[in-house]
Amino acid sequence: MSPQSLALGTRYSRGVEHALQLEEMQLVEALRHGDERAFEELIRMYQAGLLRVAQIYVSSRPVAEEVVQETWLAVLNGIDRFEGRSSLKTWIFRILANRAKTRAEREGRTIPFSALRNPEGVPEPAVDADRFQDPEHPRFPGQWASPPTDWPEERLLGEETLQLIAAAIETLPPAQRAVITLRDVQGWSAEEVRNALELTETNQRVLLHRARSKVRRALEEYLSESQ
Repeated sequence: MSPQSLALGTRYSRGVEHALQLEEMQLVEALRHGDERAFEELIRMYQAGLLRVAQIYVSSRPVAEEVVQETWLAVLNGIDRFEGRSSLKTWIFRILANRAKTRAEREGRTIPFSALRNPEGVPEPAVDADRFQDPEHPRFPGQWASPPTDWPEERLLGEETLQLIAAAIETLPPAQRAVITLRDVQGWSAEEVRNALELTETNQRVLLHRARSKVRRALEEYLSESQ
């Protein structure tokens, strides 16, 4: 890429970011003036995501819906105190996480939230070790024993496969489930996830790697069995 193209791309990205910031500021001002349409737009944008994330922390969907309702009330009551140090989305989801944590503790549902900040243990491999030849193998030391299959896209995007992925995500530990839900289901950037969950770059990366590895293993097992 030429320096000119790089400069144009940088200016374009900054322009988009500036436009989004202006749009967010306008939305915040509308909320501060009691604009119901602005609030409805906010709900349309984030309701589904808030509910999905709330269900990571609490025991049932009805409880998650209550937590989301409490979050919206907190947003309305606190919008005048929003300083813009983070994005509006990050601010809202951080309120949700705090509310959900409080509700989980009140219900006696112990969630290892410390794992979000301090994932312990040896990093898990993305592929099981038994998929490789023994390091002492006479001809193929350490190479694939059974190479991964190049699955057709239509199989990967099939309804049954997508349901399997969702089920695999549900079995993950809360910290991993939170990160993969925001990154891969909600489509958040790494920076947005770090800010919302107050993670370091390393912790976010480790949690996401572990979560994706487990989902991939579940998917490989399913697709191999259904051949």
